[in-house]
Amino acid sequence: MKELQDIRKLSDHFISVELVDDSLFDWNVKLHQVDKDSTLWQDMKETNTEYILLNLTFPDNFPFSPPFMRVLSPRLENGYVLDGGAICMELLTPRGWSSAYTVEAVMRQFAASLVKGQVSLGKTSSK
Repeated sequence: MKELQDIRKLSDHFISVELVDDSLFDWNVKLHQVDKDSTLWQDMKETNTEYILLNLTFPDNFPFSPPFMRVLSPRLENGYVLDGGAICMELLTPRGWSSAYTVEAVMRQFAASLVKGQVSLGKTSSK
């Protein structure tokens, strides 16, 4: 998958990807960078949380349908993250999705939405 190759070539180490059970349709993504002026970044710094771990599951017809994306850890509060970790963003709905979107662009938009939604670490978060 070209998307995976492109992400592995990123020079800013914004995200890193590991395949789940070697499946190109199931990725664990580590988001290493969030806005340093955000509450979330401050929380991460105080708790020595190095990244936000997400899972992306791609449908068979990707890129024509969006991936399902959820936060695995740490537990996040507020913003666009639901209690079970699912991400609630129009971008990730069939109506809001465009096949022109890249995974990198989606991750950057998600990182920006964390700041906009004033997301913070949950009380029981872990690294």
